[in-house]
Amino acid sequence: MSKMRPQQPLAVAVMALGVGGLTGVTLWGQSSGPLLWPDVAVAVLSLVAALVQLWWPVSGALAAALLAVVSPVATPAATTGALQVAQRRRFPVAAAVAAAGMAAHLVQGLWRPNSGISLGWWLLLICASYGALLGWGALARSRRALLVSLHERARRAEAEQGRRVAEARMAERRRLAREMHDVLAHRLSLVATHAGALEYRPDSSPDQLSRAAGVVRSGVHQALEELRQVIGLLREEDDLLDELEPQPTLADVARLVAEAREAGQDVQVRDETGGAAPPLAGRTGYRVVQEGLTNARKHAPGRPVEVLLRGAPGTRLLIDISNPLPPPGSAPAAPGSGVGLVGLTERVRLAGGQLDHQSTGGRFRLQAWLPWPP
Repeated sequence: MSKMRPQQPLAVAVMALGVGGLTGVTLWGQSSGPLLWPDVAVAVLSLVAALVQLWWPVSGALAAALLAVVSPVATPAATTGALQVAQRRRFPVAAAVAAAGMAAHLVQGLWRPNSGISLGWWLLLICASYGALLGWGALARSRRALLVSLHERARRAEAEQGRRVAEARMAERRRLAREMHDVLAHRLSLVATHAGALEYRPDSSPDQLSRAAGVVRSGVHQALEELRQVIGLLREEDDLLDELEPQPTLADVARLVAEAREAGQDVQVRDETGGAAPPLAGRTGYRVVQEGLTNARKHAPGRPVEVLLRGAPGTRLLIDISNPLPPPGSAPAAPGSGVGLVGLTERVRLAGGQLDHQSTGGRFRLQAWLPWPP
């Protein structure tokens, strides 16, 4: 535990008022005795010792205990010091300070006995008071340490989740960049083939030359669009050009659904697109359907899944996947990393679309909107 900051005036005011008030009441009870002025001096010194406890609890508590040997007006400061030490120091140190306080009050009771109570009951009261203060302070210290530990664990868990989300986003960027690289290479190879035909077959008919030139122009335009996407994804990474097999598109959803049905999953599909979505939207839409079916198998096994594909050129491609929620308290059929939807959201965002998921009306719904140029 670190020392208390001196710039906390509220703690100083509370200590001064609390201990000062109790000390004043005790001094008032001693006002008729012959040691009035020594008690006044002890009262002032004990108040100073109580304030010192805010910065140095052990030293302040021992000083107040030493003053308690001389006069009972130092008892409030001594007991407060025992509580301060119990709250801010380890238990052996707090127990030693409490023992010093009890010993000081034993000496006080011997040479300045209280006329209203016997010495035995006085010692019993002092021991019970110090024991209660010691236990109270130790409990408060343990609770404070537990809260600090919980806050630290929460902070670490939040940082870990942030790291996992960042890694999931980066992994999704890499996968999407590889897919785009494959598509771009395919388009450029087509452009090179038709350009070669133009170069080596100059005797072709004007119609053939026009068709070949149109294919080259269209291929170059599409390749530039794909290249723009790749460059946007490769701004943070420059080692993503590994060769992979061509990635599935929306036309392959039927095969994906067939595989899910073979595995025992009840999937109902309504495709209003004809599988003719543009390449980028098609690849992203396929991944959305794949992730939706995977989530349904994990979190709602045995529940029917409904898939809707709707869109046309000039509008947006809608992918709507829904399934009933599992019974409350049921565990997932398979453990998940918790970042699948994070990566999917990043993929859809990079494709210029939007992803939303929510649980409402007893169903879980995953929806994605992707651009479909005219």
